[in-house]
Amino acid sequence: MSETLRPSTLGEILDRTAQLYRRNFWLFVGVAALPVGAIVALGALAATIWTVFFRTITVDNFAMTGTLAILFVGIVLVGIPIYIAAMVFSYAGLTQAAASAHRGEAITIRGALGLVKPQFWRYLWFIIVQGFIVGVLPASAAALAIGILIALAAAAGGGAASVALGFVAVLIGIGAVVIIIWLLLSYSLGLPACVIESKPAWESMQRSWKLSSGTRGRICLMYLLVGALAMAVSMLSAIPSMIVIFIGAAKGSVPTQSSAAFIVAEIVRVVMDFVLQALIAPVSWIALVLFYYDQRIRKEGFDIEWMMQQAGLTEPSSNALPAGGASVSGPVAPPDTVEEP
Repeated sequence: MSETLRPSTLGEILDRTAQLYRRNFWLFVGVAALPVGAIVALGALAATIWTVFFRTITVDNFAMTGTLAILFVGIVLVGIPIYIAAMVFSYAGLTQAAASAHRGEAITIRGALGLVKPQFWRYLWFIIVQGFIVGVLPASAAALAIGILIALAAAAGGGAASVALGFVAVLIGIGAVVIIIWLLLSYSLGLPACVIESKPAWESMQRSWKLSSGTRGRICLMYLLVGALAMAVSMLSAIPSMIVIFIGAAKGSVPTQSSAAFIVAEIVRVVMDFVLQALIAPVSWIALVLFYYDQRIRKEGFDIEWMMQQAGLTEPSSNALPAGGASVSGPVAPPDTVEEP
C-alpha cells in the first residue's frame, strides 16, 4: 500500500481500482458470484422439481393447485434467506478482499469468506440498518405524503387546487429520490468501516457520515461511471439472445420453433446478465474501499500512522487492524523499548 499512501484524485482511485481488479481477478469474481450462484442453484432446483413432478403441465392446461402453491411458497421461503446470506457474504467478502489486496496481503476466496463468517450477523444487521435509513424510511415518508396529497386532490374535485396538489406530489417524489441518493452517498463507506474497523452497525453509519464528508461528489461520479459501464455491458449481453432469435426465425415460421428460440434466447440473456453482474459488482466495492482509505489519509493522517506501524514505532491501533482481528504484518516494538535517535 506504500505506493498510494497519499491523497488520491478520482482518476487515481479508478486507476488503482482497475489495477487491483486485474491483479486479483478470480478472487473478486469468485466472491462476487455468490449471489448469482445462489440464484442459479435455486433456479436449477426449481426446474428439476418442475420437470420431475409437473412436466405434464403446460400453458394451455395450467391451473394453480395446492401442490403448486406449496412449491412456490417453499421456494420463496427457502430462497430469500439463502440469497440474503449469499449477498452478505459477497458484499463483506468483496470489502475484505479489496482491503487485503490494497494492503498488499495475499488472500484467497476461502480466506475472504472465512473472515466474514464470524461477523456475519454484524454485517447483516448493518445492511438492514443501512437499507432502512437510506431507502425504506425516506421512501415510506414520501409515499405517505404523496398518498395524502392524492386523496386531497381527489376530494378537491379537479381544478387549480388538484393541479397544485399534483405538482407538489411530484416535487415530493423528486425530493425523495434526491434524499435517497444523498443518504446512499453519505453512508456508502459504512461497510468498509464495519469490516475493516470491526465497528457495530450504528457506529459504522456514523463513521461513514464523517468520512464521506467532502468526497460524496466523487463517490457519486464513481457510481455514475460504473452504472454507465453496466448499462453498456448489459446492451452487449443482449446481442447473443438476439442472434438466437434471428437464427430460430430464419429456420422457419413454425410456432413451436419460434417459441423454442425465444425460450433459448431468454435463457442465454439471463445467464449473460448473471455473469456480467459478477464481473461488474467488484468494481464499485473496490473503489469504495479505496475511497475509505483515501478519506482516512486526508482526515486522520492514516499514511503517517501506517508508516510508523510498519517501522515498528507504534503498536497497531484497533481501527487499523485487518478485518477479523489479524494483526498487521511487520515488527512492532513496545513503546517503552523504542530507542531514542
